[in-house]
Amino acid sequence: MKKVIREAWSWISSFAVALALAIVVSVFVVQPYKVEGHSMDPTLADQERIIVSKLPHTFSREPDYGDIVIIDSRVDRERTVKDDFLENPLLQFLASEDEGHALYVKRVIGKPGDELEIRQNKLYRNGQELHESYIKEAMYVGVNEKWVVPKDSVFVMGDNRNNSRDSRQIGYVPLDHVLGKKVFEISWTK
Repeated sequence: MKKVIREAWSWISSFAVALALAIVVSVFVVQPYKVEGHSMDPTLADQERIIVSKLPHTFSREPDYGDIVIIDSRVDRERTVKDDFLENPLLQFLASEDEGHALYVKRVIGKPGDELEIRQNKLYRNGQELHESYIKEAMYVGVNEKWVVPKDSVFVMGDNRNNSRDSRQIGYVPLDHVLGKKVFEISWTK
């Protein structure tokens, strides 16, 4: 009987260690993510799966221009490590429903201190027009707008500019709300 108990304990403890390691890796190092919606068309399609590096978030690194990032859209509240754990796919059963919360996939357009402007449906950063080969189609916004990105924040937009909820609506994204950077896409045929 003792041998059976030792064997069972060995299996249970091995499983517990493996689960703990998987959680730590997916919270702080790398995590799969499923794109929901069409705001990143044509770069990323609805339901496409991507692998996200969490290291920039873990080590508080500022993303580069053009990086495709996962953001927490609740820009009006502070984030905690608890949020990182509760958003983890392995632990989502612990999270309560949080209305209005969504993780978005967007592209970094502006960094702290940048002046961004939409003029005649064209995007300018610090007075220079951006030539973005990755956008779906020309923007049609109807009005000219201007933003100056504050310290410790970024400005993000979807590649499908005419169908994207991004910094133009939610505001500047605090750096601690940038949860990770896309490393690569996972493609497979059905």
